[in-house]
Amino acid sequence: MSLFILDTELLFPPVERAEPDGLLAVGGDLSTARLLLAYRQGIFPWYEGRHILWWCPDPRFVLFPNELKESKSMRQLIRRNTFDFRVNSDFRQVISKCKTIARRGQESTWITDEVREAYTRLHLAGHAHSAEVWQEGELVGGLYGIRMGKVFFGESMFSTVSNASKYAFIRYVQQLQLEGVELIDCQVYTEHLESLGARMIPRAEFIRLIGLLTGNDPSRPNAGAY
Repeated sequence: MSLFILDTELLFPPVERAEPDGLLAVGGDLSTARLLLAYRQGIFPWYEGRHILWWCPDPRFVLFPNELKESKSMRQLIRRNTFDFRVNSDFRQVISKCKTIARRGQESTWITDEVREAYTRLHLAGHAHSAEVWQEGELVGGLYGIRMGKVFFGESMFSTVSNASKYAFIRYVQQLQLEGVELIDCQVYTEHLESLGARMIPRAEFIRLIGLLTGNDPSRPNAGAY
């Protein structure tokens, strides 16, 4: 397979032409229009060095909200309202924490300054959202991602105290389910999210589902593709 190099034109190659590891293309930009086009097609960006890499792995790691798993200890924390749960009260601080938090096994973060500004623009335009947990007035955990129709595309999460990110995730999934969201994209496998009910599905099934749930019908010619 050959790697596609993107330029200023708003186009992506068909996701079936991704490399075995899911890498589809390199280059382009993080404009709001390009990012929204990418998510509609099941593609997400990830930096490596100075280069924007675009991915669509097969299989895809997802959570169906009705399959959410809550441990007994987490149910107790939620019943006690251990944290103050909020949505979109400080998006910029959430993405900044995701950018700077130390992660086991990672020397650096893919969230560059350019990424932070791009997703902040998406937030201001109503597309990107943050779920947050606060303790004694301090942001101690949260996550952010993109909402399209009945799909939430999760991007990153962080925690500075035990169970804070799980608390944010569970509470937000519960809220999204009440709002009619039927699919949460977790992108790539983590034990953390598997413990909460996420699982792998074939890429073709993922693309079919997001087409149905975002209104981007995959049976029609795919605008913005090579």
